[in-house]
Amino acid sequence: MRGVITRKLYLGLRTEPVPASSTELETLGFAVLRGVFDADQIATLRADIDRMFEEFPPDVRVQEHAEEHWLPFRYEMLNRSGVSQRAVADPAILQVIEPLLGEDCHVIANTAWRQPPEESSHGGRYWHIDSGPHVPRSPEVPWDSRIPYPIFAVAAHLMLQDCPIEAGPTAVIPGSHTSGHAPPSDRLSDEGLTWEGHGAVPLTLAAGDVALFVSDVWHRRLPSGVGDPGRYFLQCHYGRRDLAQRLRSTSDANQLSAEAVERARSPRDRTLVGLHPARFYDG
Repeated sequence: MRGVITRKLYLGLRTEPVPASSTELETLGFAVLRGVFDADQIATLRADIDRMFEEFPPDVRVQEHAEEHWLPFRYEMLNRSGVSQRAVADPAILQVIEPLLGEDCHVIANTAWRQPPEESSHGGRYWHIDSGPHVPRSPEVPWDSRIPYPIFAVAAHLMLQDCPIEAGPTAVIPGSHTSGHAPPSDRLSDEGLTWEGHGAVPLTLAAGDVALFVSDVWHRRLPSGVGDPGRYFLQCHYGRRDLAQRLRSTSDANQLSAEAVERARSPRDRTLVGLHPARFYDG
């Protein structure tokens, strides 16, 4: 394990022992933690998230999407559910991600997914990355294995019900986070996509398991099958301290004066002062 650790103000290479899952996350781009939450914890999480779905309407953040697109999701969960806030702070998760992101990493997005048993229209059904690639380069230039590949953000899926292959689980392509590029645009729906001989690994999970994967690993939701039970999980994205939080869209959460917002007339004016279109974690 050669990842990062916070030492005073800066990050440096780590030589201390770390969990095996940290090494898997660094080298493969994903790891699965089994049985993090017990049946009572799962029941409490489900009850509170169900309550929150009833109390809060869908968060419509991109007008181009139909309203039904937003029905299975609720954003900024740690603001709306103390139970969710405690869950994403579970030590079993933090001890795996902190050696890679630093002990001062923070939550940048936190979304509940409650998807019915049917084929999803969400864009996640195609191969994609959440952000990055953080070190873009030509496919002809291999990554020097002597250098730890930098990880800037990690997604966690805290499973609140079983997710068998029939549910269309998330699949990842091992090592693809080090590729330096996004999945090829002409193969986004190709279940046979590979990277350096590695094909898709379905993350079939039981309730209480937690799946972790880095932001620039190639991943997608697989098609659901006969007997699809739907998917129910709490998603959390953790980022390095350097990354801004995305719990809310920048139009709702920013550090600008009303006058600065008014002066930002063109699209580039707006992005320059930090008013970005909703994408990746916040939309």
